[in-house]
Amino acid sequence: MATALIIDDEIDICYLLSSILRTKKMEVSYVNSLTEATEVLIKQHPEIIFLDNHLPDGKGVDYIRYLKETHPQSKVVMITAFDNHSDRTIAFNNGVDTFISKPFTRAIINQAIDKLLPA
Repeated sequence: MATALIIDDEIDICYLLSSILRTKKMEVSYVNSLTEATEVLIKQHPEIIFLDNHLPDGKGVDYIRYLKETHPQSKVVMITAFDNHSDRTIAFNNGVDTFISKPFTRAIINQAIDKLLPA
């Protein structure tokens, strides 16, 4: 069973994404800050990480490098309501695998999973 970690401070987004991912038969956990993510990632090695950009303790775009250094096998999906060229450029330069704007649809999430985690 594939595993996923959601890093987002909006509980509604965590629930929505969890629901979508579970329909793909994925084991899902979520945290609401970069600090919590760092603690969880000591023990977990998710195959895919959904990362919000604006978190209470930092920016997701700056956390991508840490994720890629400590969990190089994990695919990272940036999800943000504040989609701009600058953040997209930084995210891709830091190694993000794909970038999704909020609001997103179930189809967009499913396409990202299918692309990043082929069966």
